[in-house]
Amino acid sequence: MITYIIIALNCIVSFVGFSDKSFFAKYLYNPYSIQRNKQEWYRVFSHAFLHADFAHLLFNMFTFFSFGLALEQDIFPQIFAGHASYYFAALYIGGIIASAIPAYEKHKDDYAYSAVGASGAVSAIMFSYILILPTSSLSLLFLPIPIPAAFFGILFIIISYYLSKRGGGHIAHDAHLWGGIFGFVFTAILKPSLLVEFIIQLKGLL
Repeated sequence: MITYIIIALNCIVSFVGFSDKSFFAKYLYNPYSIQRNKQEWYRVFSHAFLHADFAHLLFNMFTFFSFGLALEQDIFPQIFAGHASYYFAALYIGGIIASAIPAYEKHKDDYAYSAVGASGAVSAIMFSYILILPTSSLSLLFLPIPIPAAFFGILFIIISYYLSKRGGGHIAHDAHLWGGIFGFVFTAILKPSLLVEFIIQLKGLL
């Protein structure tokens, strides 16, 4: 049950961080620190299990649970058979890395920038789901009206790109963007026919 293990790790690490500021500071993502001390590379992964507060943790884990459990237990086993668990774990870990690298290049000289949260990995999981089931109905807190998953994904990418370019605030919108792109592309590479089927179903929605 990879989904439950990941949720448990996020909860444990985040709750420790809530009460221990030195722990939180040591494991958050700070590209400036990594560039000056390569031994702090662990921050690339550790930050994805820390969250700013309980609401941040709850939203990410609820979203991950909603998509992750369906992928791990039903969808991936049907598509990838015996490799399903490995691909699912690679999808999550890859989402962390794919969202961290652009942030490193963008903020490696900015000592004030830091980030926490599983947003990149969660976006990767969500966009893998969207690729496979583009006509299913999706809705989240910022968009409570259900719409086809493909349209939801397009809107999500546009909003994330715009907010990332605008900057400001405390949300790593670029992590949403690059994590989502990775999840879509990675799953398509694993089985290219999924991309073909996605395009066919997308045309059916237009």
